[in-house]
Amino acid sequence: MKKDRRDFLKLAGVVAAAGIGATSAFQSLLGGEAEAAGLARVGAAKKSTDGTRLGMAIDIRKFADNQELAQRCIEACHSIHNVPDFRNSKDEIKWLWNEKFENVFAKDTHTRQSPALQGLPVLTLCNHCDNPPCVRACPTKATFKKDDGIVGMDYHRCIGCRFCMAACPYGARSFNWRDPRGTDDKGRPFIRELNQKYPSRTRGVVEKCNFCTERLAVGELPACVEVAAPHDAMFFGDLNDPNSKISRVLREKFTIQRRPSLGTYPSVFYII
Repeated sequence: MKKDRRDFLKLAGVVAAAGIGATSAFQSLLGGEAEAAGLARVGAAKKSTDGTRLGMAIDIRKFADNQELAQRCIEACHSIHNVPDFRNSKDEIKWLWNEKFENVFAKDTHTRQSPALQGLPVLTLCNHCDNPPCVRACPTKATFKKDDGIVGMDYHRCIGCRFCMAACPYGARSFNWRDPRGTDDKGRPFIRELNQKYPSRTRGVVEKCNFCTERLAVGELPACVEVAAPHDAMFFGDLNDPNSKISRVLREKFTIQRRPSLGTYPSVFYII
């Protein structure tokens, strides 16, 4: 990109002030390289079949039958990664959260869908797409795709432009409008107990699920999977390994993905 940081931030400020769509402005900035609305065109990239591609499968009904399990997974994830609790929906930061089935799969369901699915809580997170539009939209490479398929975040490179949020078709990213390391008006810290092993963020930075890449590096499962595994509610592993547990599960179970028609190739599958 030829424009320097100052020109970029100036353009970002004009976009915010004028109320222009962030993705349209970013298209202009990059000479049309970003796709409209940040969404991947079908067939824009082929799904990876070489090397490692990590993925996850979530059994919706197992969590519906044990609603406390989802909350335990969320708490494990958020406590390990210093996700702040701003105690209001406007500033909410979410890495892992529950959403209604009809909201998660609103664009991919048919009109005669089983009523039993309506209202079911669905554990939702970043899809770690094989063709991630957020990576293409990020001007500083703060969002990047790793060799193992994980879509990661470099918090120090994030300039808070939020183009990745506009590009993500799943609403899986959160923006820190407030200082996560601060306190509310009653003096209560937003991070209840700081985990010194994982970096806390700053105001003006985007964050999201990272598939617990720091745990994978030391041979551990993602925190949510570790909590749910004894209940056979979540599975994790290499999608490109036909002998992995997740590959076997995907062969044996009927699964769906979020908005697969976009060509993003999500790495998260839902068993129904």
